[in-house]
Amino acid sequence: MIASFSYLKRALSAARDYNSLEYFPLFKTLSSYRLEYFGGDLRAGLNVALLAFPQGMAYALIAGLPIEYGIYGSAIAALVGPIFAKSRFITLGPTNATSILLISTFTSLSISGNDSLIMLPLLVLLTGTFIMVGAYFKVANLIQYISRSVITGYITAAALLIITNQIPKALGLDLSDQRGATFFESVQLISSDLATVHLFTLCISIATATLFIFLNCKLKSFPNVAICLIVLSVASSFLLDPSHRVAHLSGIDARDWSWSIPTISVDNIALLTGPALAIALMCVLEGISMGKSLAARTGSRFNANQAMFSIGTSNIACALLSGMPASGSLTRSSLSVASGGRTPVASIISGLIVMLGAFAVGPFTKHIPQCVLAVLVIAIGISLINRRTIKIVTSATRSDAIVFSLTFGSGLLLPLDSAIYIGVGASIVLFLKKVARPDMVEYTFNEKGELAEMNSQSTRQLPEVSIVHVEGELFFGAADLFRDQMRRICEDPNLKIVILKMRNAHHMDASGVMALEELVRYINEMGRYLILSEAKSDLIRVLRNAGLYEYMEARNIFMDDPENPTLSTARALKRANEHLGDTDANVSIYIDTNKESDHSHRN
Repeated sequence: MIASFSYLKRALSAARDYNSLEYFPLFKTLSSYRLEYFGGDLRAGLNVALLAFPQGMAYALIAGLPIEYGIYGSAIAALVGPIFAKSRFITLGPTNATSILLISTFTSLSISGNDSLIMLPLLVLLTGTFIMVGAYFKVANLIQYISRSVITGYITAAALLIITNQIPKALGLDLSDQRGATFFESVQLISSDLATVHLFTLCISIATATLFIFLNCKLKSFPNVAICLIVLSVASSFLLDPSHRVAHLSGIDARDWSWSIPTISVDNIALLTGPALAIALMCVLEGISMGKSLAARTGSRFNANQAMFSIGTSNIACALLSGMPASGSLTRSSLSVASGGRTPVASIISGLIVMLGAFAVGPFTKHIPQCVLAVLVIAIGISLINRRTIKIVTSATRSDAIVFSLTFGSGLLLPLDSAIYIGVGASIVLFLKKVARPDMVEYTFNEKGELAEMNSQSTRQLPEVSIVHVEGELFFGAADLFRDQMRRICEDPNLKIVILKMRNAHHMDASGVMALEELVRYINEMGRYLILSEAKSDLIRVLRNAGLYEYMEARNIFMDDPENPTLSTARALKRANEHLGDTDANVSIYIDTNKESDHSHRN
């Protein structure tokens, strides 16, 4: 037993050490780096870079930004993240979720054009700061309390908004740079301008969709996004001329890449704090859930707070170097692991390749038709709609269905940052409602002398004593309901003593203590008596700290005995019998005979 306890202490200490925050863990990674790791890291870095470059452009397009912001953000996040991350399971960069939140934020605040580029560094800086502060206070584990129904509802609504925002570019509609802040606003804009569909743009979009579907069916392992961009760009260069008026992307001159100093003011901070919190929450949700999932597949450990810290530092770096919000990318992280990435060095390699690509390939992006990239973004949006997950969250429980519907519905009607808060708020309210209903069942003794639930046909063997089994949470949300239910039980005129079985009553707080104190005073005023049985040590501690233990008196509180579950209630019944004195009622106390034999009858 001593050896086992010592092992447990070492295991807990090791877990604490692993989950502690390190400020530059890359030094430790490099000090233990082996040459045999480099092959896998190089292969993973190259494959991820081939995906990250076109994805960066796509995410910038989703966010309504110049495409270089997505490319720069992909390079910066991939380079800075590993400096502060221990894990190989998270590759950072722009993502669908952060991109759509960004465009939703700017549209809802009526910020567009050059103004959005001025406000972007401050928004990303605030996002990174919030994430780093959260990592310092180790709040990453709190993310598990946000329902998957919220995430599913948000992602589904975001996917529809992504699709509707890109349809005008795919059809060549003339919307004069108008953009809907919500799904329904986007649909209204599209429907009001369908007469302006551009034929050549539509043809290129159809060709892009056809090629992309074919490649995904026949060559799933290939970088199909990059292939489509190259093939359609080359084809359109030969087949089209300026008179066809097909819109193209702007070229990138990475030599102009410079610092982006945030414009800090009290008004701007007040304006952007809410959206920055929403983006920070989504970054952490996305990055940590993805990292944990990939780590679990390989049986590895994942330090969520360290990952959160790396996400925060990456965002701050993106704020200062013309990037956009960064999070853990599921597609890039999965590709890195599948390609044999062994350490965070794989991410650094991919970041370097993307950075070099910005200089080498950037000028050629002006040959890419906007509609080609728009179609590929629509394909990405469609892939986010997971019918299997939606079926689960809408069918599992009524609460999950309500949370999903509220999040999804508000995501269609309102800006997406509002949808996140509504979804999280709804899931918390429904959770509290569920756990704030303590279950109370009256018990009696059956013919064998065993304690059992009393059904509607049975009567108490001891009419003056009610044994009530309390099961559930006794925190602030349940305190009043517990007190009121117990008062109704105590209204029985024949009742003299109430025994509360507290083994499965958990998490009593100050509100629970005050509710119990009010119940004790009420019972005393009614000339009755309250006894606690099966009280665990944490409940005793709370009662002592609050001063209620002394008020109830130690002789009326009986500790739980895990090895003999009935012993505590048996002793409570003895105490009840002593208090009642001589009566004609029969008291039968059953105790496990393997532990102790104590059957007492009183007639």
